[in-house]
Amino acid sequence: MTELRSEPSVTADERAMLEGWLDYHRQTLALKCEGLDDDQLRRASVPPSQLSLLGLVRHMAEVERIWFRKVLVDDDQGPIYFSEADPDGEFHPTPADTWGEAYGTWQAEIAIARRNAEGFALDDVAKAVHRRSGEAPSLRWLYTHMIEEYARHNGHADLLRERIDGATGY
Repeated sequence: MTELRSEPSVTADERAMLEGWLDYHRQTLALKCEGLDDDQLRRASVPPSQLSLLGLVRHMAEVERIWFRKVLVDDDQGPIYFSEADPDGEFHPTPADTWGEAYGTWQAEIAIARRNAEGFALDDVAKAVHRRSGEAPSLRWLYTHMIEEYARHNGHADLLRERIDGATGY
């Protein structure tokens, strides 16, 4: 696998560090998918789980959209892959679903997330509320949560990738 990541500076200010670690984890997920074909990316390789690398990428596109659009700027565009009929639809890719589409959608949501976050200071609160707490989170909270979300799913991606072709890495 090609090294696509760069760690943030160890002396960066808080915002640069948070954005740097978020980008690092975004890059890690892309790295875990590198070099695999669509069939491999759709493969649920750790039974009985139905989780796949393509499902994780689609999930993170949804997560980027929810937090940086729906919550941060109160722009609810609706879900990309899930629905009321299939609330975990992002994790259920079909043979017609491709890496090209999922990757493009994910990268588009990341670009929108970056643009939307530019207008906020770390202490600024979102324009909408967190669905569980009922509170508007700060941008600092959103960044921290997203780093946690990616880190957790990158652990899943490690296991999925190793089961597909034996590739490991950190």
